[in-house]
Amino acid sequence: MPVVLVTQGPTFTQERYEEIVRRLTGGKTRLETPADWPAEGLLTHIAGEGEHGFRVVDVWESEEACRRFGDRLTPILEETGVKEELEMYSAHTFVSA
Repeated sequence: MPVVLVTQGPTFTQERYEEIVRRLTGGKTRLETPADWPAEGLLTHIAGEGEHGFRVVDVWESEEACRRFGDRLTPILEETGVKEELEMYSAHTFVSA
């Protein structure tokens, strides 16, 4: 079952997001194709500035795939000063065009 992972909060800024992407991809500041993402199991990745700050929404094929990526991501979040807890929940519905 797909799971959704949401990252948002006052310490999660666009600048920190771009630094995280650089660290995960070996230098890119933008993800442009699925091949740019350094983890298996990602179905969708969306990032942008919302009314309440910068937000990333990912959909993963399974909780296991999401947690494997989280093992890699968590130290980078800590190193870049992101303090928010990531929100993960099971997707009720997932439709892809």
